[in-house]
Amino acid sequence: MQRFFTVLMILMFAASFAFAAGEGETAGAQKTADLVYVNWEEGVAYTHLAQAVLEDKMGYDVTITAADVAPGYAAIAQGDKDAFMETWLPVLHKSYIEKYSNQIVDLGHIFEGTESGLVIPQYMADAGITTISDLLKPEAQEKLDKTITGIDAGAGVMITTEEEVMPAYGLTDAGYKLLPSSGPAMMASLKDAIAKEEWIVVTGWKPHSMFGYWDLAFLDQDKDQVWGVGNIHIFGRKNITADKPELAQFLQNMSMTNSDLGSLMVHINESNLNTLEAAREWMNQNEDVVADWIP
Repeated sequence: MQRFFTVLMILMFAASFAFAAGEGETAGAQKTADLVYVNWEEGVAYTHLAQAVLEDKMGYDVTITAADVAPGYAAIAQGDKDAFMETWLPVLHKSYIEKYSNQIVDLGHIFEGTESGLVIPQYMADAGITTISDLLKPEAQEKLDKTITGIDAGAGVMITTEEEVMPAYGLTDAGYKLLPSSGPAMMASLKDAIAKEEWIVVTGWKPHSMFGYWDLAFLDQDKDQVWGVGNIHIFGRKNITADKPELAQFLQNMSMTNSDLGSLMVHINESNLNTLEAAREWMNQNEDVVADWIP
């Protein structure tokens, strides 16, 4: 009997130690989150929302850093950041996932039903420009000055546009150029062109508030089908689940519908507050959205 109680006490002590180790993340010095995101509207919106939830509802000290896609993946692969907040699968970020497959982990998707491609104002579609091949029409080449307005040079939609779409559809041979910029710069160019009813083609995607502000259309992929419907995932550094189980679970739980994310983006855009405070305000008005994120 004495031996039984001795063994029982050892097992209880071991269980208590394991529990304490698992709970170690909740200690003040360890309740940190270091997140990296791309300066794309949807990622900016929900990353700042994540910061607000982690800080206000879970007691975390949160650092968020904007970076281009390639450095973002490198940061989590090297363990410098906890998570990269915007992985587009299955196509756009495929090369990065393959490159760092042994150094990063998939924490699940935050958004379902993405769409990427070349986007135009609806008045161009009404004028007969409805497919990517239509960009070869003389009128289109002249009015567009053989230019496609892009975003960050390392973005997946930029890589697929330049390396796959443009050669496959004859745009490269026709003299078209892809102009790198940024998400905000692309939006500014689109806004200016639409105000003047000028022709413009941009690299675009859903979810994005551009479709809420203007009447836009994706050009049909009438030849090679490069882009398809996908999801936005969050990827973490290799050991995040072991080191920060609560944070990893929170990131796995994050999920937003098209309606919720659209509402968040518009709220941030139209608010006089800075991005974090606007996201915090939206959080307080939409408690039901974020409640299930908290482990």
